[in-house]
Amino acid sequence: MSKLLVGVMVGTVLGIFDGLSALLSAPETRPVILGIVAGSTVKGIIAGLAAGAFARRVRSVPAGLVFGLVVGGVLAWLVTLANPYFWEILLPGSLVGLIVGWTTQRYGVAPERRLQTSSAITRQ
Repeated sequence: MSKLLVGVMVGTVLGIFDGLSALLSAPETRPVILGIVAGSTVKGIIAGLAAGAFARRVRSVPAGLVFGLVVGGVLAWLVTLANPYFWEILLPGSLVGLIVGWTTQRYGVAPERRLQTSSAITRQ
């Protein structure tokens, strides 16, 4: 399975749980929980795509953790601009990014890099 697919799958699942965490941190959001879960799922998918693409290029677990944390944090921060629940959104969103960043570095297969041969070498 490719790193991009791992990122999307993990991001989707964690995004759903991120959205459902609103029921615990802010129970008054119950009437709009479907919208919250949908939005969090989209955030998770975007974070998964970004972390998977990063993991294809950079093979470093610490770098993947930092990248995932930053992407998840930025996406969550963008959502907080329209919401009064700052920490209730930022913390789980950043955690989703961190976990997706780690997962894409640890699992999945990066595409093999093809050796580019120059035309001078192939003529000989």
